[in-house]
Amino acid sequence: MSPRLETAQNIAGHVFQNPALLEQALTHSSVNHNSAKERAPNNERLEFLGDAVLQLALSEWLYERLQTADEGALTKLRAQLVSTRALARLSRQLGLGSHMLIGRGEEAVGGRENENILADVVEAVLGAIYLDGGLAAAQGFVRRHFAEALDAAGRLEHEGNPKGCLQEICQTLGPVNLRYEIIAESGLDHAKNFTAAVLWDDEPLGTGTGASKKEAEIRAASAALESEALQSSLKRRGAPIIQPP
Repeated sequence: MSPRLETAQNIAGHVFQNPALLEQALTHSSVNHNSAKERAPNNERLEFLGDAVLQLALSEWLYERLQTADEGALTKLRAQLVSTRALARLSRQLGLGSHMLIGRGEEAVGGRENENILADVVEAVLGAIYLDGGLAAAQGFVRRHFAEALDAAGRLEHEGNPKGCLQEICQTLGPVNLRYEIIAESGLDHAKNFTAAVLWDDEPLGTGTGASKKEAEIRAASAALESEALQSSLKRRGAPIIQPP
């Protein structure tokens, strides 16, 4: 195995039984434009496979990690993680572009920094890992290299989903009985205001007011996430103090 492939293998974190798969994953289709006589296998088919493997591995991981998120939220997060921009960013972080084989013409126009090429090589390498080591090896690659992006995406999702965030924090102690109650209404029929309280086993954690019951509950959850009552409840129940994302 060449030093270039050895370095790429270390980046991938997988020891290839068939290094030719890694070589193919790192070979852009423009290489074949250099010579009509030499047709090197390129990474397009592996990219096709890796795209599907990435979707599966991330879907399973999101399902495990974000147990209160609904289908829409999970789909949105997955789309963020597999976007061309996100994959290109990861490719740059790993340095995959410098280990690729690229045709002279593509090299001349900055192909190693092309976002589509960089994104595709991540998927191609994942496809190669899957063929060489199976689904478990591919999942290992995803969980190693997408953890930071998933954490960041999860924080952004929680900012727009305080009820889900509160539920997950309280669930560090196992099944939890969180409930929301409308404790006050005010205003005219066409301009109502509602005040909601969120309670954990009858213990109030926070209140919030909004123009609808749903909005009031969301604001109650947001207040609870920043409250001393939540931290006191966690401590009293024997859980470590957990800061909201």
